[in-house]
Amino acid sequence: MKVVHIGASLDRGGANIMLYRLLTCSNSAKFSHEVISMTVIGPIGEKIQELGIPVYEMRMRRGIPNPLSLVDLAVRLRKISPQVIQTWGYHADLMGGLAAKMAGGVPVVWGIHHTTFDPKGTKRMTVLTAKMSARLSKWLPKHIICCSETSRLVHTQLGYATDRMSVIPNGFDLSVFHPDADARQSVRNELGISGDTPLIGLFARFDPQKDHQNFIQAGGLLLSKFPECHFLLCGFEITWENPALVSWINAAGIQHRCHLLGPRDDIPRLTAALDIASTASSFGEAFPLVVGEAMASGVPSVVTDIGDSALIVGDTGVVVPPKNAQALADGWMKLLRLSPEERKNLGVAARQRISDLYNLEMIVSQYEQVYETKI
Repeated sequence: MKVVHIGASLDRGGANIMLYRLLTCSNSAKFSHEVISMTVIGPIGEKIQELGIPVYEMRMRRGIPNPLSLVDLAVRLRKISPQVIQTWGYHADLMGGLAAKMAGGVPVVWGIHHTTFDPKGTKRMTVLTAKMSARLSKWLPKHIICCSETSRLVHTQLGYATDRMSVIPNGFDLSVFHPDADARQSVRNELGISGDTPLIGLFARFDPQKDHQNFIQAGGLLLSKFPECHFLLCGFEITWENPALVSWINAAGIQHRCHLLGPRDDIPRLTAALDIASTASSFGEAFPLVVGEAMASGVPSVVTDIGDSALIVGDTGVVVPPKNAQALADGWMKLLRLSPEERKNLGVAARQRISDLYNLEMIVSQYEQVYETKI
């Protein structure tokens, strides 16, 4: 069965990373895959190409879609002639669904990887696209996959066709994310800190949704009780050249305890080095990959109660309300007051939870079952 995947872009991001993971683990005896980026190939597209999978770029302009671009996409689909189209995100859902109809009615599976529509962090065009897709959801897609229970609830309330909807969560490769004592030490050597320094991490691009300010404020509160702690942050624009981020760090008085690494390609290594992984998100998250990655690495997490975060961690971590720096700091303190053996046991339980509920092979099998049975 030939499956074509369509994304608005193939930049770094949760949906694109999940697409890449699906392609690495797909049953090649049953499925072949090709990928279309509506804009440019991007870094995730390059990684997909390294798998030997064809990737095409349509170079559409961002913003209001051009009808000619829709025709071009339909022509591309006719040339590839897939049995199934999987789309990843609102813009790809809408454009891919319409182009599939123009290309002869190829069945489409929509992918939803979003939850709330906070005006501070969601573009107006994205909101309009989601609302238009809700109206067309009874007609365009054969099936709709949400990456979280929260996404399903939000989009049900928005008017999406519930009889075509199911939840398939994100999946994690336990051979890539795993406990690693060598990584723990090598990262501390890179940062110039001792082997027993408590290290708390936030791995996320600089974006209002991720609420780095909340994390930084919590860091200042934590250091009054645990002055030996350090904070490791990485992601797009997470550098000392970011004036807003640096001003928050200076205001919290933790500039000598923060390590800003920018975008990194060694996330499994950095994750395995942490004592505590954290999110600080205030809105928009559906199924944060960093939580599952930390759990697979045997690292306990403190997460804000956004999207499916609480469901993911279960009783293997700490869940706190968003936009509450004191609660976030208290969550870190709760884990830091545990003995090393108690924290290790939490990490073991977290990894087992990922193995039981979110291991990549099981999740990919669920996608493939949709392609085989829902079309």
